[in-house]
Amino acid sequence: MLLPVVMLAGCTTGTFTRLTPGTQPRNAENLYPVEVAFDSQQQALRWESIKPYVIVNGQPMPMRPVPMVKDRWEGVISVPPGTSAVKYRFKFDYLQNTFGHQPQPNSESSTIYTLKIVDR
Repeated sequence: MLLPVVMLAGCTTGTFTRLTPGTQPRNAENLYPVEVAFDSQQQALRWESIKPYVIVNGQPMPMRPVPMVKDRWEGVISVPPGTSAVKYRFKFDYLQNTFGHQPQPNSESSTIYTLKIVDR
């Protein structure tokens, strides 16, 4: 009876916290920084295996860990000139420990966010 409870405890989903403002001023490079914190209580998640991406228009762009800050990642998204808003989401691929098998791939995705670009 205890086994199902223990197994469910390892199946919680992660929490994504967007740390980027929803509006940014337009810049000449058309590149906009995004940052996210990711937290998971999933004990089977192998943190060292995380590969984070920010996905815009179906295109994944890799993110990197924020130096000296745990569980935070940063990246940039490209927004075409003249575009006033773009939708994006975060996706984290990782390995997860499983009983009696090698670690298995898994992933989690955030909700969809909107970045508004405003002219100065």
